[in-house]
Amino acid sequence: MSVQRLHVSQRFSEIAIAGNLVHLAGQLATDLDLDIKGQTQQTLDIIDQFLADAGTDKSQIMSVTIYLKDIEKDYVTFNEVWDAWVSDIQALPRTCVEAKLYDPRVLVELTVVAVKTE
Repeated sequence: MSVQRLHVSQRFSEIAIAGNLVHLAGQLATDLDLDIKGQTQQTLDIIDQFLADAGTDKSQIMSVTIYLKDIEKDYVTFNEVWDAWVSDIQALPRTCVEAKLYDPRVLVELTVVAVKTE
């Protein structure tokens, strides 16, 4: 089985597909001046687009890892945006942790594993 990579840059690929398994690299907002609500929404929009590029969608997600810069401060607001995003599908398996992210302006980053719809 070969690995297909999409949105490839010199350093990494945004998407890797092997068989029907889809892995998204850690996704984050492109506008780091946004607050947690804005960064979360922008990140989820990017995830929707990358899943579509891989031939799947959020209903096929197997797991999500959520990294919050400040879990105490941002968890409730993150969940408000998240809950709206998943309101039309069954609850997704997820893990949420606090992490020091690569840029101090990054408030949230998500990694996703999904299956490709056939």
